[in-house]
Amino acid sequence: MKTLKVIKIGGNIIDNDIALASFLSEFSKLKGLKVLVHGGGKLATQLAKKMNVPVKMNEGRRITDTDTLDIITMVYAGNINKNIIAQLQANNCNAIGFSGADGNTIISEKRPVKTVDYGFVGDVKKVNTTTLEVLLKNNITPVFCAITHDKNGQLLNTNADTIASELAIGFAKHFKTELYYCFEKNGVLENVENEDSVIENINTGRYKTLKDNNIIFEGMLPKLDNCFHAIHHNVQQVCIGKSDMLFNTNSKHTTITK
Repeated sequence: MKTLKVIKIGGNIIDNDIALASFLSEFSKLKGLKVLVHGGGKLATQLAKKMNVPVKMNEGRRITDTDTLDIITMVYAGNINKNIIAQLQANNCNAIGFSGADGNTIISEKRPVKTVDYGFVGDVKKVNTTTLEVLLKNNITPVFCAITHDKNGQLLNTNADTIASELAIGFAKHFKTELYYCFEKNGVLENVENEDSVIENINTGRYKTLKDNNIIFEGMLPKLDNCFHAIHHNVQQVCIGKSDMLFNTNSKHTTITK
């Protein structure tokens, strides 16, 4: 069974032209099958402000009304995705850009209203890898933005960490899948003030202890929940850290295990 890497990058790379160019150059040289997932960084917020569209957030999560959905579709599926594809082509890495609607690859449902109405935000329900497998077998790298669809004509803003996790799970039936979350820290830190306090291995039991002791909290929790969701659904390996972990075997990072 072949190994497939699903790699997610966020704002720390996307918002910095030099960092993005450097990452994509290294990514292009990675041997083997790979899928790239990217978030939206700050560009959508910047464009919304230019267009006088209010940016509404709740606990760090974007509330997506109709105007906001139009903006993030332009930015995520258009500007960011196509610039990444163009740079990969310049690095001789043949790639095709995807939203979840393309090839019917990721179907979501609109998040039900509980305490907060998040608007056109999607929760992933199904991943179809058939089209993607054809591309991978022909050495073409899929590059996903954080947009899915509901199979009824509606696009939905969807968390990029979740998309990466669900893609890795979907591919696990046919490949030995590895999931990498690249972000601005060296890994999950025991002390957020100390970059060197990387917790190198976290299993289910240790995760509970870290949460109970408030060592891990707030923004890191959804990311780690996605990690454990993947590891408990046949993804072989999940790692969190700076993108160096992909290219340097000695780079410190956090590995998630059962």
